[in-house]
Amino acid sequence: MVFSRCGRGEEPEPGMLEGETAIEVRHLTKRFRIPLQRNFTMYDRLSSFVHRKKAFYEEFDALKDVNIRLMHGDAVGIIGPNGSGKSTLLKLIAGVLYPDKGCVMVRGQVAPFLELGVGFEPELSARENIYLYGAIMGIPRKEIDRKYWDILNFAELRRFEFLKLRNFSSGMYARLAFSIAIQSNPDIMLLDEVLAVGDEQFQKKCMSKIEEFRHAGKTIVLVSHDLSSIEKICNQGILLQNGQVEATGSPEHVIEAYHRIMERG
Repeated sequence: MVFSRCGRGEEPEPGMLEGETAIEVRHLTKRFRIPLQRNFTMYDRLSSFVHRKKAFYEEFDALKDVNIRLMHGDAVGIIGPNGSGKSTLLKLIAGVLYPDKGCVMVRGQVAPFLELGVGFEPELSARENIYLYGAIMGIPRKEIDRKYWDILNFAELRRFEFLKLRNFSSGMYARLAFSIAIQSNPDIMLLDEVLAVGDEQFQKKCMSKIEEFRHAGKTIVLVSHDLSSIEKICNQGILLQNGQVEATGSPEHVIEAYHRIMERG
């Protein structure tokens, strides 16, 4: 199973995803428009267009010409200061965002755990959301039927089976989302600050499950500010700074480079 996403009019370059490559990113650029002034009405927007007023926004490159190659079985930690493009990179790999330039190619089934509650419907119960979120993750209904109680038990939410999610705490949201995601048995797991939510017991369960996937040869991409977890889980590291790759290599090497950046302020 291979997915590719490229900037408009572009095609994947020859040689991408050769051998045991799981994820390959070439010349990846993602740009956002940041409003500087709000146009309150349609009249304001039309007036700006007719009178050719200067655009009330600035362009911000969240990622600039990023090149990354990850192999099957790698556990890769992505670190960097706030706003360096870590979450944007994960969303591009997951297919939540599309690049403005460059290409992303992914081989294998992906389980993204990116933002708390994405894919959930707050007015539905935990039971209903298990089937909804499971369908989004590509888990067949029969498989959800078979693993239903495993999901609730892992999340420690059995007694809240029929409670609407709008009454859940953020920790309960996280436990349910993670518990469903791991049941899809993915080839690639994308984890954005998964260890920063939930209580200590849940974090330990997450860590144990991530270790289990790692030993099974799955590819793991973890974004985290918890540097000790990066050192413990990952065999590779990537440091992003201002939307560009600042350093790659062992977690220890990348963390040292990160500390130097933070010391410079």
